[in-house]
Amino acid sequence: MKSQARPVHSNQTGPHEEVPQIVLRHLNSQFKKPIQPHNQAAFDEINEKVKNWTGPLILDSCCGVGESTAVLADRYPDALVVGVDKSAHRLQKHSSYEKSGCGQQYYLVRADLLDFWRLAEMADWRPTRHFLLYPNPWPKASHVNRRWHGSPVWPYLVNLGGHLTLRSNWSTYLLEVAEALSLSGFQASITHIPAQKVEPMTPFERKYKDSGQSVWQLSADLNKATVRETDVESENT
Repeated sequence: MKSQARPVHSNQTGPHEEVPQIVLRHLNSQFKKPIQPHNQAAFDEINEKVKNWTGPLILDSCCGVGESTAVLADRYPDALVVGVDKSAHRLQKHSSYEKSGCGQQYYLVRADLLDFWRLAEMADWRPTRHFLLYPNPWPKASHVNRRWHGSPVWPYLVNLGGHLTLRSNWSTYLLEVAEALSLSGFQASITHIPAQKVEPMTPFERKYKDSGQSVWQLSADLNKATVRETDVESENT
């Protein structure tokens, strides 16, 4: 019998009230945490392949077992797809989803995105598309700083550019991301995807579909900036 996915339970009733304060603080400060050597080594290895690639680049962050990475490589055959996850245990399960032997062009990288996104931004990576599918929602209100939009690495994610696609089974998470993007100078749209219309790209997404759970998708063009709220504040001071 297939295990049923549990819906997200949170002590929040809506977007966290501290999101604007947290995001603006990170947008106006520098993330000084030292890059870990193993993340630097992993990035250097994949960066050589990216530098020699002349076609579109797609980044699949928090790729887990890499099923989504293989699906994206199949969906965008002209692109080089790079999947990144910090868990060796998850990545070692990729053999069940392996497609690279069928002509798909993708690589899986074990690295912490706290370092990887910074290194990619500093190396001037410009992915045409950036997928972030079902990141850990950290649903407790006290854990808002652990969500990607509450992290000091947020500005680097935004600066990578490209078309961002983020999916979650907790709509509040996407509402917070949309707010963070607005503060960063970008507009986002959120779409509800009923369970019966979900075409699973990850094991989590398959569980949500089988459990009858709806999911939500956020889309944003990070190449089209509007006026950042921080810029408006500075003009008015």
